Amino acid sequence: MRRTTWAAAAAAVPLLTALQPGAATAAPPGTTAGYVVFDRQTGKIVTHGNAHRRFRSASVIKILIAVDYLERHPTVPAADARLLKAMLRSSDDDAASALWDRGGEGRIVTRMARKLGLTDTTPPPATKPGFWGYSSLSASDVVRTYRYLLDAAAPRVREPILGHLRAATKCGTDGFDQSFGIPSAVPRPWAVKQGWSGFGTVPPARCGGDAAGAGGSISQVALKAARERVPDLGRPVLHTTGLVGRGERYIMALLTAHPAGGGWNDSVRRINRLTAALYRRLA
Repeated sequence: MRRTTWAAAAAAVPLLTALQPGAATAAPPGTTAGYVVFDRQTGKIVTHGNAHRRFRSASVIKILIAVDYLERHPTVPAADARLLKAMLRSSDDDAASALWDRGGEGRIVTRMARKLGLTDTTPPPATKPGFWGYSSLSASDVVRTYRYLLDAAAPRVREPILGHLRAATKCGTDGFDQSFGIPSAVPRPWAVKQGWSGFGTVPPARCGGDAAGAGGSISQVALKAARERVPDLGRPVLHTTGLVGRGERYIMALLTAHPAGGGWNDSVRRINRLTAALYRRLA
């Protein structure tokens, strides 16, 4: 019954509602952006652009890893609860890889895409099965995932995940500062899951924690691998997603790909400006 209710409710809200001329938010030169802002109170899209464009997921896929794990495990051992906490709050890659391997790697994404009705979300190429950050997704599918958590998931799935996202740390465990986008441009309250890939393994200024890879990125690989099947491979990506506003009224998903060779600080400035522009649409 729960699944039927979710499917009917989701289908009732088309994501690509027509926008008035000039309503789209322009991305800075050289940056590609896909975004959706959904108003839970009115059941309508506030704004969108490139809503179904696929981006490589980076750490945003960790939400689906967590949903899949919790729906398949009625009881969560303490050690796994710690993995989920580190993965969701501080974007810990080792925790994500442990749960990814045990869940069947790309089969996690296939299961979740089928259950949630995600039309743009696909697992990494068969040649790179361990690279969860090479999964593909869209802003539309990210919003749909948050709607599933809020409106259809069982409390034992919803509450741990959203609880961790509400308590997202400033620093990722890899030393990158994950307070870009929503945390920088939107006043609290918010709950966020960030993603970044392609900026190397060492941040320009260490935020804190131990080095552990590139926050959802697997950047030290040959970029020739599966280039046609991994969106924007060779370009750094930076994503900010989550719930914003009083009562978590809005769902915001902003996915961005930046110029090849672009630096972290410039990319952060661009996504902060885009996030602020989207937030102003809520006024």
